[in-house]
Amino acid sequence: MKLLVSVVDAHEALEAVEGGAHIVDVKNPPEGALGANFPWVINEVKRRVSPVEVSATIGDLPNRSGTAALAALGATTSGADYVKAGLLGPRASMEATFLMKAVCRAVKECNPKTRVIAAAFADYEDVGSLNPTDLPSVASASGTDGILVDIAAKHDRRLFDYMEEEDLAALARKSHGLGLSVAFAGLLDIEDVARCYRLGADIFGVRKSVCEGGDRVRGTVLKERVRALSDAVSSVGGGSNILRTSPTMSLQL
Repeated sequence: MKLLVSVVDAHEALEAVEGGAHIVDVKNPPEGALGANFPWVINEVKRRVSPVEVSATIGDLPNRSGTAALAALGATTSGADYVKAGLLGPRASMEATFLMKAVCRAVKECNPKTRVIAAAFADYEDVGSLNPTDLPSVASASGTDGILVDIAAKHDRRLFDYMEEEDLAALARKSHGLGLSVAFAGLLDIEDVARCYRLGADIFGVRKSVCEGGDRVRGTVLKERVRALSDAVSSVGGGSNILRTSPTMSLQL
């Protein structure tokens, strides 16, 4: 499992890398769970932390495929290794698939090596978005490389307050069977590391838990907190199990 740390600028990116993050994720928290940052910030982060992988969020997207495609192209040309699209607007699988096809085309025509991640929200009933259980079929049909389950409303409730373990495990098994990577996020902390690995996560995503004061918007990433999480991830197989070939076996660990 790899540790992904979300950052807002190059300073935080360096803190994350020094703490042992496997993937540095550039986002803009005031604009949402997957709020998009500026192209020049993505570019600077990529330049400063290379060869560490960089991902970039392109927003909690409305059901507007053209907007999504342009945002995805911008993230790709700015140097992102992963482009993450938050499916906030689409409610039906058909809508989400159409949007993700546009995102994938924009990304892959620019750089076939850049990976596209489709994100849905565990609190979908509260925000009126796509059910995360539809993610594997949407991703497979659109040519997406992986999926992310997150939460849209970053307040007090966490990923496991919205989804049962067996549902997340089934989602991971189906995704792996389709050749997709699986990421979990949503106010996760160190006590969730082994749990997420056991359920089939390939990527463990955080921000709040590694920020000063536990404040994902006003706090800054601290390398000491990243290091504690990095050590925890390493203890369960850090960086070694992307696209595990035997998800069922992993669930028995």
